[in-house]
Amino acid sequence: MRAQSPAAARKGAFVAVAVALFCIQLDFFALNLAIPGIAAELDVSASTAQWTLSAYMLAIGCFFIVGGRVGDVFGRRGTLLAGIALFTAGSVGCALAPGLGLLVGARVLQGIGAAFVFPVSVSVITNLFPDETRARALGAVFGVANIGTALGPFVGGGFAEGPGWRWIFWLMAPLGLLALLITLVYVPDSRDTSAPRALDLVGCGLVVCALATLTLAVERADAWGWTSARTLGACAVAVVTGGLFLVRERRIRHPLIDLRLFRNVPYVLVTGMGSVANMGYGVTVFLATLYLQGVRGLSPIVAGTVFLAPAVLVALSGPLGARLGRRMRPTAVMALAGAIAGTGMFALTLVSVWWLYVPVFAWCGLGLGLGWTYSSVATQQVVAPARAGEASGVLLTFLVTLGAIALAGTAAAISALTPQHPAEDAYDAVLRLGGVVIFAAAVIVMVVRHRLVALGVVPPLSMRADEPGVRKT
Repeated sequence: MRAQSPAAARKGAFVAVAVALFCIQLDFFALNLAIPGIAAELDVSASTAQWTLSAYMLAIGCFFIVGGRVGDVFGRRGTLLAGIALFTAGSVGCALAPGLGLLVGARVLQGIGAAFVFPVSVSVITNLFPDETRARALGAVFGVANIGTALGPFVGGGFAEGPGWRWIFWLMAPLGLLALLITLVYVPDSRDTSAPRALDLVGCGLVVCALATLTLAVERADAWGWTSARTLGACAVAVVTGGLFLVRERRIRHPLIDLRLFRNVPYVLVTGMGSVANMGYGVTVFLATLYLQGVRGLSPIVAGTVFLAPAVLVALSGPLGARLGRRMRPTAVMALAGAIAGTGMFALTLVSVWWLYVPVFAWCGLGLGLGWTYSSVATQQVVAPARAGEASGVLLTFLVTLGAIALAGTAAAISALTPQHPAEDAYDAVLRLGGVVIFAAAVIVMVVRHRLVALGVVPPLSMRADEPGVRKT
């Protein structure tokens, strides 16, 4: 790679990372509406076709921590290139897959690639941009990525009714190649110089096994039965391997995760609030899809159009979070997001007039999007840049794993409620509970923060977040 000026490297890295994250977000949110089309073409049931989503979630959730730490230890440029290449190759494999088995396998490849791209992208920006512009750059990157979130349902619905679901993956191929080339030319390398070029392979195996069995148990519990031998066995394996992983990380000299990270209270608050917001986002999108198509009877493309309003505000939440972050502490921004999201989810259940549904849905999307998007920015403000990939990988693992648990719990709750109650009432009951939980989490964040201020651990809100020499918590 030829030498680049710092300004050119920053611009190139920004474009490469933004395009890569845009592809990942667009791919994930587009495929949800294409499941019926996949089932019909491959001659399988809709529940079987759901494995195209479950396999991706399994792969991406299991490898976030590994991907983030590989980038920190062996170099972020090479790890980013590998991740984009895997994601692009998986996209082509999905587009060409003649049957469900190969499609699911290609989705796993996509998921592993995405799991490397996401945390390493965050750490590339964190280590390349100076303190005064880092939050703005991260916010803008997630703003571009969230455009993919916004367009996902619309693109998925359009392709499902038009040329077919395979074109979702064909769209990813040229965009992935573009991100790959820009990364190759512009992105400089960086790594955690305090860590040896060695990876805790045993720790990697343990954490992947723990997360895989936990996610599998949660994803399939509704089909297997929550008290079935398979579900309980998978949970037991997850608990045992997770416990062994924690024991190993406490004893090994260069751990995959430095457990002291969890002594950083602002990091824990941001991660917790971000996880709750992401759970709410997944549940709200899932229930809104059921409501719009099952209760209102909208077609996939019309339902995707309704999603544009909240999705646009989700896209704007990235830059908005960066702007708020210059005036408010990260924990305060996260609590504000929780308050907006909680009230939005609860208000969504009170809307009876159709034309009010879209703006309330948009308000809800703003809070939820700000919560899970800004958490990736906020964690980078409260940890050392050298371990940015590790911190981002841990955060993303919590986001995805807890999001999967929330979706599985929601599906189980809907299955239990709908025989005795109308579907709309069941959806409203879950949304109300979610709104209360998210709002309560926002209150807890501010109560804990107030206590930390009283103890002198963190600065008060009255001090500007960009004041030199003040820790941004």
